[in-house]
Amino acid sequence: MAVVEIPARKGKAVRVRKGQRVKVINTRGQQVVDTWAFNADDLREFMSMEHTRGAIMRLIPKVGDALVTNQRRPILTVVEDTSGGIHDTLIAACDRYRYQLLGCKEPHDNCTDNLAAGLKALGLTPPETPSPLNLFMNIPVSQSYAVSFEPPVSTPGSAITLRAEMDCVVAFSACPQDMTPINGVGMKPTEAHFEVLD
Repeated sequence: MAVVEIPARKGKAVRVRKGQRVKVINTRGQQVVDTWAFNADDLREFMSMEHTRGAIMRLIPKVGDALVTNQRRPILTVVEDTSGGIHDTLIAACDRYRYQLLGCKEPHDNCTDNLAAGLKALGLTPPETPSPLNLFMNIPVSQSYAVSFEPPVSTPGSAITLRAEMDCVVAFSACPQDMTPINGVGMKPTEAHFEVLD
């Protein structure tokens, strides 16, 4: 499969067969990519950050870790990571309510809507918006258990590769957040890319 662009501030989804790999590329180096995976046969089973943290016993997955579903079954496994290894499993997908709380008065692109749009392009509807695996997102946890929103540590062209452990639908959002520095200190969302590898 050719490299596919995830346009800045927008979403994409793709069907992936068991054993295939998905490489997610941080094209310009500072873009967070919210990522979801759903069982292709039953969208009510999906990759769950809550269940994954308990399965891997850490906050950030590393190479070799299986990401599990809300039925505690592996759905994606991290097989390669050249991005610096900093990703987030804590923060919910942004939505219109998040931007309202940040003071945005106008409609704002958001990851929740991007998930729905990406799946709609495949003729699918998400049963809910699960908490995503926020690829490249840097949310440090302090010794006092406080969290902060920091710029990514990833670099242009760095990537993470995930192997499908079941037939699944994987969805991405090039996060539109432009009111905190999670997409870099310039707070300017950019495109990212992915490719499916056999």
